[in-house]
Amino acid sequence: FPEDNSEPRYVLRPMEKFEPILAIKVTEPGEQAGLTGALEKGMRAFAIKVEAADFLQPGDRVDIYWTGATESSTGEITRLIESTMKIIAVDRNGKSQSSDGSIQNRTMTVAATPEQVARLAQAQATGRLVMSLVGVGEDTETGKIEVDTGSMLGITEAAAPVAVEAEKVCTI
Repeated sequence: FPEDNSEPRYVLRPMEKFEPILAIKVTEPGEQAGLTGALEKGMRAFAIKVEAADFLQPGDRVDIYWTGATESSTGEITRLIESTMKIIAVDRNGKSQSSDGSIQNRTMTVAATPEQVARLAQAQATGRLVMSLVGVGEDTETGKIEVDTGSMLGITEAAAPVAVEAEKVCTI
């Protein structure tokens, strides 16, 4: 604790009486504890419910896909709606509650701009969201990605048969 710094520090992890104070257990001087300390200026925290995402950790970056139906589609489609979003928190409360091997819902909190929050909220209300882990140092620009059942299975729509009009012949 530098003597020339009067900024407060906050405890991040549980501590025991007489335990040494380690840098990993407290914030930097003036830094906020919790999610507000993990958000950069202009960003918001947005929680997304996902299924069985035990491999995701705070600090990871993920692509977020939406699956649902639209008015113009004949079935469900899956579309990439956000790319390389940073996870800032992971809810692990349900992990020990299930010993039967069932899939547990988790909540992942990502850092997002207000526009991304609106897009994610709309997507969560109208369909299902899944996350895909992005590799470290991955900077490949992904364009529009959209898949429906037909394109996934390689099914192409058959062309409608063209009606050929027979030549009209008049007889008496």
